Formats: sequence, C-alpha cells, structure tokens
Amino acid sequence: MNRRQFASLLIGGATVGFSMPARADRELGEAKTQFVTLKDFRLQSGVVLPEVSIAYHAFGTLAADGRNAVLLMHGYTAGHHMIGRAGGAVGSWDVLAGPGKAIDTDRLFVVSSNMLGSCFGSTGPASINPATGKPWGPDFPAITAIDIVTAQRRLLEALGVQHVLAVTGPSYGGMLAFQWGVSFPDFVDAIVPVVAGPKSHDLDAPLKVLSDWLAEDPNWNGGWYYDKGGIAATMADFYVGYLENYGIDAQLRPRFPDEAARKAEIRRRAEAWARVFDGNALLALYRAVVRFDAEKDFARLKGKKVLYVLSRSDHDYPPSIAPGIIAKMRTAGADAAYFEIDSDLGHFASGADGAKWAPRLRAFMDGLDKRR
Repeated sequence: MNRRQFASLLIGGATVGFSMPARADRELGEAKTQFVTLKDFRLQSGVVLPEVSIAYHAFGTLAADGRNAVLLMHGYTAGHHMIGRAGGAVGSWDVLAGPGKAIDTDRLFVVSSNMLGSCFGSTGPASINPATGKPWGPDFPAITAIDIVTAQRRLLEALGVQHVLAVTGPSYGGMLAFQWGVSFPDFVDAIVPVVAGPKSHDLDAPLKVLSDWLAEDPNWNGGWYYDKGGIAATMADFYVGYLENYGIDAQLRPRFPDEAARKAEIRRRAEAWARVFDGNALLALYRAVVRFDAEKDFARLKGKKVLYVLSRSDHDYPPSIAPGIIAKMRTAGADAAYFEIDSDLGHFASGADGAKWAPRLRAFMDGLDKRR
C-alpha cells in the first residue's frame, strides 16, 4: 500500500466558570477559544487522567432551562474553528451556523468542541505530562471515540447544558455524531452525521502505513521529536495527499485555474497545517476509531431524529452506502431521513458547498426547535 492509497483509507488552559445562563458572543465576529478543565477523567481503558483541558468556541445564549444547545464537531485533521472568524480565517461551516442561519445562534447555544487527543487546545499527546514536565508524546494513553464524546458531554455539563438539541459534524465529527446518539440517547434529541459512516472498516493496515511513514522522518526518534526539530516536512507531505484525495483540487480550481498555481496553494496550506498539527495526535485520533462501531448499538437510537447527509461526489463515503444505513436506523426505531449534497467538491462539500444543503438543515433544526 503506497502513501496515496493510504490517504484514501483515512477517516476523514485555565478552568472557565459560567453563571446561568451561560452567554457567548452573539455576533459571529472573532471566535475566542475558551477552556474547561475536567478533573479525574476516566478513559475506557481504566486509566484516569487527573486533569483534562477541553478547548471550545461558543456562540449564542444558553436558555434558562439549559436545553437549547447544539454541539458542532470537527474533522480528523481540523480543529474547533468551524464558525465565525479566527485570525482572519472564516470557519469551515460558517455558512451553516450563525445569526439567522440554519443553526441559528439567535435562538440556540452553539458549542464547537476541540476533541480530546487533538492539538488545538485540548489535552493530547503534545500536552505536558504533569508526571514528567514534558509532552506526553507516544506515552499519551490510548483513547476511543467513546472517550472523546464523554469528554464533550462533561464539557457541556460544565457549561450548564442540561440537554442537547442536536449533535452534528463532518467526517470524523460525523462518526462522533453517531457515537453521541448511541452513547447518550437520553441527553440528545437528534444527530446529523455528515460525510461519515457509523463504523470503521479495515483500518489496521492504513494505521501501520501511517505509523511507518512518520517513523521514516529522521527526527521521529520513536515519537520523541519535540526537541529534535519536529517532523513538519513529513507531515506536510502527508497533508498534500490527504487534501488531494478529499477533493481540494475541485474546490480550488475556480480561484486557481492554472494547475501549477493550484499545486502551489495546496503545498502552502499543507505546510501551514504541518507547523501546528502534532504527529502523535494524528496517530492517537486514528487509533481512537480503528475499532469504532456505533452501528451495533443502533437500537439506542429508537425515537431519535436523524438527518444523514452525504455528498454526491465523495468516494470515501459514497451515496451508495446510504440506503443500507438508513434502513438499519429505521429498523431500530429512529426517525431517519437522508439528504444528498449535489456537489463536485467530494468530502469537502459539507462546508465548501454548504449553501446547497443549508435549507434542508434549517428545516430539520426548525422542526427540533418547535418540538422543544
């Protein structure tokens, strides 16, 4: 298996206290990262982390009853900047969530959470291990999808959320939406998994390819590269293939009609990403879903509203998988509907072509709000 084939197998601070009702910026200007610290966080493995920090953005106002929250979850190599502006960049789902948008921050309290194990503020392999005073690195305890959503639930509870109206996200975030539905059915009304599936298939081989590839970097040092100059060049090469596999060429073509200019832009984005994303986090998050299977627990979706969204041109989660998954959810008693984004942008369609499915998402969210 070569590196390009591997890419095609990928799954897509201080404690902050709030008084009720919690309040965040209503106008989606500059998104400010905030943090909640969780004490004595027990992983599925039984390991207890004495302290876990979860980074997040929040917009809108939490209702007095704490029941108007929506949780946004990001993709595998992304972070929690999904809406609003941060450092001059617009969030990938900004067309879908904000004042008056499909996920309306005028009425809803919207939280975008950085995953446990990531490297955009939440505790992960690049965080300091309090026992050593150095980064956790490859010693970071193994985590699972269940650990990630459990940390997100504790984050929401720390913010005063009593019940979640909907959980949604693309790619890895869509997988976690499925996990949310079966892990905490009494805490959430609906899930909106996007460009994702409910279980993993044959991920051991690509995980080994990824591990071996990173190990080829001369600075790898068994994962202890933090004081060796880092592994940015290898990470950038990885991300070029990752972006190309998921359809970045079609997304950039209108702005960069010249092929050489497109390749230069892809390389520029990959190098910028590689300067901030941690290689051990890449491995930790991948390992977290090697055994991912929310489908086996679909019975727990009984009575839940589901909007399952795929992209016409996504070859990693093609529309052909939808009928079987929808049928299984309906058999389990879920009120499941399907929408296909008519887009040429592949796996990036949920954000880059967000306007094409925003009306369907708005109708779904309006129905949930009326029920509430």
